[in-house]
Amino acid sequence: MVARVSTVAFQGIEGVPVDVQVMVAPGKVGMQIVGLPDKAVAESRERVQAALHASGLSLPAKKVTVNLAPADLPKEGSHFDLPIALGLMAALGAIPADALGGYVVIGELNLDGTIAAVAGALPAAIGANALGKGLICPADSGAEAAWAGSNIDILAPRSLIALSNHFRGTQVLSRPEPAIRSNAANMPDLADIKGQESAKRALEVAAAGNHNLLMVGPPGSGKSMLAARLPSILPPLLPSELLEVSMIHSIAGQLAGGKLSDRRPFRTPHHSATMAAMIGGGLRARPGEASLAHHGVLFLDEFPEFTPQVLDALRQPLETAECIIARANHRVTYPAAIQLVAAMNPCRCGMAGEPGHSCARGPRCVTDYQGRISGPLMDRIDIRIDVPAVTASDLIRPMQAETSAVVATRVARAREIQRDRFIAFGTPGISSNARCTTAMIETMAEPDAGGLQLLRDAAEKLKFSARGYHRVLKVARTLADLDGTLTVGRIHLAEAISYRVAGARLTAAA
Repeated sequence: MVARVSTVAFQGIEGVPVDVQVMVAPGKVGMQIVGLPDKAVAESRERVQAALHASGLSLPAKKVTVNLAPADLPKEGSHFDLPIALGLMAALGAIPADALGGYVVIGELNLDGTIAAVAGALPAAIGANALGKGLICPADSGAEAAWAGSNIDILAPRSLIALSNHFRGTQVLSRPEPAIRSNAANMPDLADIKGQESAKRALEVAAAGNHNLLMVGPPGSGKSMLAARLPSILPPLLPSELLEVSMIHSIAGQLAGGKLSDRRPFRTPHHSATMAAMIGGGLRARPGEASLAHHGVLFLDEFPEFTPQVLDALRQPLETAECIIARANHRVTYPAAIQLVAAMNPCRCGMAGEPGHSCARGPRCVTDYQGRISGPLMDRIDIRIDVPAVTASDLIRPMQAETSAVVATRVARAREIQRDRFIAFGTPGISSNARCTTAMIETMAEPDAGGLQLLRDAAEKLKFSARGYHRVLKVARTLADLDGTLTVGRIHLAEAISYRVAGARLTAAA
């Protein structure tokens, strides 16, 4: 007799159906797992045997063969433990064989028969729902899987015995409820920053249009403080965005307690991050920081200190909003619609251009340091601003600053205007000006006569690339949305061009 149990193998954030086939037959005593299992799957043989023994079920003195079909698809992860164990129990008659036909099963077994949480419960639940089946998952993953929909049947047992009792009718497992992670009540506020009004304005514009931002200034000028307060003015995730973000974090095993949050991701990798850590990869092609920041912010402090190869690897995700990890035997794609925010010193000593300071190496200090950032990557940064040192007057007698709540209201209003515009254009999948196509922005941000002449003169004098030209239009459209005007005027284009002109400190990098 062959018992069959459905499970999934993860490719990116998609769950590929896998058929677990278990056969108990006469032959050499032992258990063999075939179907391209990795080390974790091969070791499940010992965990399954120990868990069944702890649950009061002994294996017969026969040959047990487990086939993971399709056989040419690599199987990775410990979540194959539970489907293998349930298939073996069905083959031995411990549970009804037909009881498992309507479920996709994932879970890792402990040696005492309890079921441990696994990564990927949410994508597995969505994949099971697409197949018209329910899901059996660990109890600690049930709250996460419940977000796949209220109509999907989910069983979240804590042990093999509890699941067996449920199928025999002696115990009823209740459906888990979706859980929400409470947002921090004491998030950093913009009102804490003294001075830097022009930098706060640029931060608001970047948040309103989802534009990439680069801040350049001496140490202690407040660049990192500004970036840390960006999440406090960003709007919450839309339902569709929340699902995408949660699926990526589920695959990475970073959903604590299976609780979801509508707060946009804010990732701050150290400048020693490798290519695989930033873009994704490794033995099992896991998502990197760029994908974990999907629909959120990727903040790179000490921008030039990152390896140039790692920085240039971000050029494709910034343009296509996805990370493609290609290997000899498979290809994985992770979403990566990120907002890049970077901070850097003007030179290695950090004080170039500041009054009363001079670099010991002269202009070469600035040129060499900023030259670590390639021109194509700089071309993809919409807003570039200088963040000068805070003056003594700002610190001694600070002016009353706006709170994050006030700025967030303006940002949310501008984002709502953009969403309505894109829906009218028939592209509801786009939610911000930074993500629209060049053809769309030429129509939506058509300037008036004065603005058109200013843009033409600036493009010729400053030698804008085609990408730079369209990104100026996108920023100008965002500025008009913040003002609540339909037409992009000369004043909006002038401010957008000023953000594109990096200033003296960015001349070498641009």
